[in-house]
Amino acid sequence: MPGLFEQEERKRADAAKPLAARMRPRTLDEFAGQQHFLGEGKLLRRMLKADRLGSMIFYGPPGTGKTSLGEVIARQTKSHFVVLNAASAGVKELRAALDQARDRLAATGERTILFVDELHHFNRTQQDVLLPDVEAGVVSLIAATTANPFFSLASALISRSQVFEFQALTPDDVLQLLKRALTDKDRGLGEKPDVATEEALNFLAQICDGDARRALTALEIGVKSLQQGIGDRGQGTVPAGAFDLQVAQESIQKKAILYDAKGDQHYDVTSAFIKSMRGSDPDAALYWLARMLVAGEDPRFIARRIVILASEDVGNADPQALILANAAAEATERVGMPECRIILGQAVTYLACAPKSNAAYMAIDAAMEDVKQQRVVPVPVHLKDGHYHGAKRLGHGEGYQYAHSGAGGWVDQDYLGVEKHYYEPTNRGHEQHIKQRLEELRARRRPAERNEKSEHEA
Repeated sequence: MPGLFEQEERKRADAAKPLAARMRPRTLDEFAGQQHFLGEGKLLRRMLKADRLGSMIFYGPPGTGKTSLGEVIARQTKSHFVVLNAASAGVKELRAALDQARDRLAATGERTILFVDELHHFNRTQQDVLLPDVEAGVVSLIAATTANPFFSLASALISRSQVFEFQALTPDDVLQLLKRALTDKDRGLGEKPDVATEEALNFLAQICDGDARRALTALEIGVKSLQQGIGDRGQGTVPAGAFDLQVAQESIQKKAILYDAKGDQHYDVTSAFIKSMRGSDPDAALYWLARMLVAGEDPRFIARRIVILASEDVGNADPQALILANAAAEATERVGMPECRIILGQAVTYLACAPKSNAAYMAIDAAMEDVKQQRVVPVPVHLKDGHYHGAKRLGHGEGYQYAHSGAGGWVDQDYLGVEKHYYEPTNRGHEQHIKQRLEELRARRRPAERNEKSEHEA
């Protein structure tokens, strides 16, 4: 039983904590969000109820409850709970925690849950220190990370753990947390419910992008500043001292865009960007373009992706697309940010609205697959170069017909030696005209091919 002085010290320590830390959930019922694995009947809730925890990796953006859930598990489990932060702890501290867990298991039979926050700060060698004791069941590892574990963690560790992906909290989840913090007298701000307007709370719930810590910090700053009489309240209809929209806007820092230029955010946003242009949605494509530019993505990388899409997904349905995309890439290189956003926006909207065809892309891949997998087709004799010394004696080039000598610049001639149709134009955009001409030429060639086949069979 703690003494009076110890209780007072603990109270002062708790009071010094920021609101987000004080309001961490104590039970699963207080925990907000992540119902895809914490809802009734879901995997993690069943594991907790049965007190049968294996090793787990909590992965997701900041402020979504990874550390909080670790603390909830600490209160609910019958195992000993040890916390390390990989940003400040080293191998020495890690080995000491594992040695103590091993001794504890041998002496009392009590298992240990080791919670390692920000595990991605450990390199692969440091992570490997965990493997023997995780595999032997000496510790149940709970690792929290904001980095995609499939990029940042050792594959051996991932294979021995259950990965739970945390999603950004919904505005309703954040709103619930804000209202609870506002009225909680023990851990929260202990204010009257009407001290904050719905407009202000809804603003914080939206602008925080699912980061509860950011929203709670802004609420605490705003309410505390009002209690101290800081700031100009103006002549609005809200009573002086109320946490309204103006105070909320002044209390939250500039929005930080969650984007890792080397991690999954980079790949996910890029994928959404490309798929939006391919799907002919210029509005969505512009949003993802803006997301990348505001987050600091290299505009030259974006320009390269636009050039690739112009050929891969638009192709001959609009031959101007590749010309425009290439011009945009060159202009981006020359101009740079911020003006190149205009150039990229023009290219993106053009490509998104252009007719689509991947026929040329599919055709070259099919031809390359044949070259790799099937017997190499020899160059027909009449197509071989007949200009070098001795070529004529070998008959190279003999029988070749110059296409421009034929009517309409075309002659009935075999250019491959086998019948293959790789390129199949679509009926979209300019490619429909290409399709019509190609079908006409193939039809004119077919009678000769049939006659040649009949003579060969005879």
